[in-house]
This record gives sequence, C-alpha cells and structure tokens, in this order.
Amino acid sequence: MPPLRTFALAAGCLLLAGQLFAAEPKHPECIAPAAPGGGFDLSCKLAQSALLNEQILSTPMRVTYMPGGVGAVAYNAVITQHPADANTLVAWSSGSLLNLAQGKFGRFDEGAVRWLATVGTSYGAIAVKSDSPYKTLADLVKALKADPSKVVIGFSGTIGGQDWMQAALIAKIAGINPRNLRYVALEGGGEIITALLGGQTQVGSTDTSDSMPYIQSGDMRLLAVFAEQRLDRPEMKNIPTAKEQGYDIVWPVVRGFYLGPKVSDEDYAWWKAAFDKLLASQEFAKLRDQRALFPFAMTGPELDTYVKKQVADYKVLAKEFGLIQ
Repeated sequence: MPPLRTFALAAGCLLLAGQLFAAEPKHPECIAPAAPGGGFDLSCKLAQSALLNEQILSTPMRVTYMPGGVGAVAYNAVITQHPADANTLVAWSSGSLLNLAQGKFGRFDEGAVRWLATVGTSYGAIAVKSDSPYKTLADLVKALKADPSKVVIGFSGTIGGQDWMQAALIAKIAGINPRNLRYVALEGGGEIITALLGGQTQVGSTDTSDSMPYIQSGDMRLLAVFAEQRLDRPEMKNIPTAKEQGYDIVWPVVRGFYLGPKVSDEDYAWWKAAFDKLLASQEFAKLRDQRALFPFAMTGPELDTYVKKQVADYKVLAKEFGLIQ
C-alpha cells in the first residue's frame, strides 16, 4: 500500500487541478492603465500570450486601455466599480507604487487592492534619438548645466513620478535644481517614444523594456541604464550604466498585476496558482526575455509585503525631494 504521504500529495495535486479548472474566469481581461505601446501594454500582452500558451486560460485574455494619472484612473475604477470582478487583472509597475506613496491615487492607498503577481523587471533609462548630439550622459548634463530650458525631457506622469524621479536624481547629483529642468508630461511609455522620435522632445526618461525595439531598429540610443551593472543580454551589453558614468542611481521597474479588493479568496487563489505555474515555466521565460524583461517572480502574500515596503521606501525618497510632507 502506498504511504499516506503519497495519497496526501496526490490529493493536493487533484485539489489544485480541480480549483484551476472550476474557477477559470469566463471573460478574462487585462487593463493596461495607459495608452497603447508602453510598459503596461507590454505586461498585459505578455500575460495574454503566456497564459494561453501554457493552456492556463482556454480563451484569450482581452487587453483594454484605461489611461489617466499613470494608473490612478484604473485603480479607482476597479476599487469603486468592479471590486469583486475576478475576470479583471490590472497592470502596475514600480511607478504605480511611487505614485501611491505620494497619494496620487486619491483616497485609496496601497492596501486597497489585492496584489497578485509580478512578471519581471526592466530598468530605468535615459533615451535619445540615434542622431542626437548627446553621445554620453556627461554630454547631456553639460547641456543641462549650460541652459536647462533648451533640453526638453519627455516623461510619463507628473512631477514626482517615476520617470521624473530618474531625471531629478541625475540633476541632483550634478548640482542642478530638478525643478529648473524643462519637462513635457506624457501618458505612458508609448507617448514618450512618439514624442522623442517626432522631435517634440530631445530626451526621454523611460525604461529598457519600452525602448529596446527602437534601440534594435536603430531609431534610438540609451545614454544610461539605471542598473547595478551592464545588463547581460547581447542587445544591451554595450549600454553603459549611470553608475559607471559617476551617477550612483539604480532604478528597477518591476511589472505585475493586481485584482480588485473584494475578489473572493477562491478566485484569488486560482489566479495565484496560475501565475505560480506560469513563472516556473521555461516557455514563459522565453516570452519574458523577448520583451526585454529580467526575472522577478513574486506572488501572493510575499508580493503584498514587498509592495508595502516599497511604498514606505518611496515615501522617504519623496520627502527628500519635497514632494510630500
């Protein structure tokens, strides 16, 4: 007779399989809380492809767009209008957490939703067109010191947001008042690239995953990436870090999903199990790599703890820049 442990393990597997089958959402949807083409769009489409490829979902997940406040509109809409809707995932990034730390999502804080899973991380970056006169970060800083009004920097969100913070950190280290920089606020990574390539801006404060298709096409260059060391990918190994150029700035851009606050424990468990399976898959790793993301796998309570610590850390940073009291 097989030992009791074998029966217990088999029963657990059957329970998980039954849960996955019984609770599959009928109309799965991923909300990208920005215009098409940026990092939120990338996150949703990565999950859309991977969940179908792994046969976790039997029907394709629909991707919809809800721009506004770099996530604020979607955050408030899910909490107030669809709090128990287990069909709907919403994409978030580290920038979302920075905005939450500053109270930019209105009356709701980081405890107002159910943090579900991450799918990877990219890194902040400073981008220019391929024919830009700025060949290095030093070139850009020299121009900013000479006359900051002549360099238009495109970023997603508002003053105090993630992209603004990246440029502000460079300015602070260089001895430039970040508030003297000339900014254009845009909605999402797609608009940053459009403005840069169209000549409306000279610099884009963005991230690697948004930028890589345009780097590989030859339309853009990255002056710096905000990582600890050069990124270990063939297409990224020649991009210098800000650190090696004298600017000790590291800014990972973690990407993931949350659910509404009243989604049932059963439905939440279904999604958690789905992403646990996905994140362990080699096929998912290939899809993630194709989108210039690096491994960062976290789900459930572990992710909830991470999010709340990050928000607390971002509050400290925001206070240093006088963004909150």
